[in-house]
Parts: sequence; C-alpha cells; structure tokens
Amino acid sequence: MNIAERPGYFYLYPSMEKTGLRNRRIADLVEQDNVRAYVLYYFGIRFYEYSEKTLEEVCQLRGLKVEHVVRQLESPTHALSEESIPLVSYPIDLIIEYLKHAHFLFVKRKLPYISRLVESFNADHEAYESIAKDLKTLFPLFVEDFVHHIYEEEAKLFRYIKLLDNTDKGKYNPSRLFYMMERHSLQRFAVEHEVHDDEMEGIRKITQDYKVDGNTPLHVRVIYSELTALEKSLQVHARIENEILFPKGMMLENKIKTSFQEKVKFN
Repeated sequence: MNIAERPGYFYLYPSMEKTGLRNRRIADLVEQDNVRAYVLYYFGIRFYEYSEKTLEEVCQLRGLKVEHVVRQLESPTHALSEESIPLVSYPIDLIIEYLKHAHFLFVKRKLPYISRLVESFNADHEAYESIAKDLKTLFPLFVEDFVHHIYEEEAKLFRYIKLLDNTDKGKYNPSRLFYMMERHSLQRFAVEHEVHDDEMEGIRKITQDYKVDGNTPLHVRVIYSELTALEKSLQVHARIENEILFPKGMMLENKIKTSFQEKVKFN
C-alpha cells in the first residue's frame, strides 16, 4: 500500500519523535493525528482494537517490522491534490482516465475503510448511540448508491465522450456514432449529474455537520474526520466533471454535430 496516494495531507514531525512512536499507545498516536488511523488500517491494525497497546507491542503481535510502520507514520503523505492539477489544459481522454482512477480510489480504498469504521462504531457514549445507529443504516445505502452512480457514469457518460473523442480523431464507426448520438445528449447527462452533487447531505444532518468538541470520543472524531475528507474529495470531483469534463465534452459534441450537418449538405 502506497500511503502517498492519500490526497490532501502533509505531516512533518520533530525528528526526536520518530524514535518515540514505538513506545506510545495506539490511542495516543491516533489522538494526536486522526489520519494515522488510516495508515495503521492498511497494516492490518484497527486502532480501536489495540488502543491500549503500544505500537511496538502491536507490531510484535501482527508480525510487522516496527521500523517500517514508524517510517510510514512519519513520512510525508502528501500527493498532488485534485485542485492543484491543471486538468483544464488536459485532453479529454486523459481527464476521463484521471476521473476513472479517482473512482477506483473511492471504491477500493476510501469507502471500504470508512465502511469498516462505521461498522465498528461503538462510541460508548450515550450522546452518540442514535448517531451510530443511523450511520450504520444510512452509510451503506450511500455507498451502494454512489458505487452504482460511478459504474453508470463509466458505462454511459465516459463511454459516450470517448466515442466522440475517437470520432474527432478520425477513428469511428459512423452507424454506431449516429446511434449513440440519437440516444445520448451531454446536456441531459449534465442535468442528471446535478442530482448526485450533494450525496452526503443526509450524513451531514445525522452528524450535525461532523460536529466535535472536547468530549467527543476518539472513534467518533476519526469517523467524522474521514467523512469530512470524503465529502471534500467528492465536491472537488464533481467540480472537475461539471466545470471541465462537461464543457469540453459539449464543445466536442457540437463540433461533431456541425461536421455531420456539413457532410449531409454535400451528399
């Protein structure tokens, strides 16, 4: 697992702490930095199951090299964020590949991790009992709907735009293209896409906008931190589609329609 694939984070700790992590309790490590729970998870360490043990003790139990785990916990975990990549200047086929890779990260990494956090949600706090119950019901439904939306998008929207792009490059089947253009419209895709732009509204309401205070249990803070990061990623992802992919796709679609109309005039 290359933790550097997690977007949006950069951590640099004092050098003397690098030698001290092995002797600290798992709960304390995650308390200081909630993102460490994500790093530990991919080593097979669920922080809520080993909260009272030190990192070195857990590594011994799991058969892990503590030096390797410490390096991952202490190394920079920053990757280029979606907002920092100049996607607007990319050709449309590369934008689609970028979005498909983001889909992969959502489906294979982010959502399974958060799902496990929600499944194990036991705040041991009366104030969070109803929140835990509601999240355990709503989050799996959100995941199911979101994954369905992703697969639909790739099978229909991305496939249609790639066909338009291939046509623009002179690689196309005229009868297939005509059939696809009769069935699809990027304007219609864009309108339907807006319905999915605030998929986490219900989760925000349940969690009161991921509200935490000094008394919020650690497990709750980790879940809310991950939900906040997920929502930000989804918002950026939606903006890339709405503000870059759709405008570029519509220009391409109009260009090809105009080209078809010109050819009809001369036939």
